[in-house]
Amino acid sequence: MTILVGYVPSPEGEAALRAGIDEARRRGEKLLVVNTTRGDAYVDPHFAQEPDLSHVREDLAALGIDFDLRQVLGARDAAEEIIDLAEKTEVSLVVIGLRRRSAVGKLIMGSAAQQILLGVGCPVLAVKAPGA
Repeated sequence: MTILVGYVPSPEGEAALRAGIDEARRRGEKLLVVNTTRGDAYVDPHFAQEPDLSHVREDLAALGIDFDLRQVLGARDAAEEIIDLAEKTEVSLVVIGLRRRSAVGKLIMGSAAQQILLGVGCPVLAVKAPGA
């Protein structure tokens, strides 16, 4: 089985990665780290750049974690990509980072976390960044 981590280069993404590492070690499972963007903007702060990805690879390798790192550029949003990967891969747990949003922000923009929580067929671990 596999632990799927939705990763973004942010404190919330780092918290999700750390929680995913803990779960992978505890369960003896592989880690699948996913970073995605729709590609419809010139700059997407959630799309990890090479220094971010190198940091993730180096950390996981140093910890001896069996992992796969995927970066998806496509027409779908992050929640849809994560839900699809969770269905196509033998995923035992999805780990996502949460950030605080206003009620108006959730109403206008929707919530990727809510989509993932409701859309995947396996347990979801939602974590906050330290101090959030």
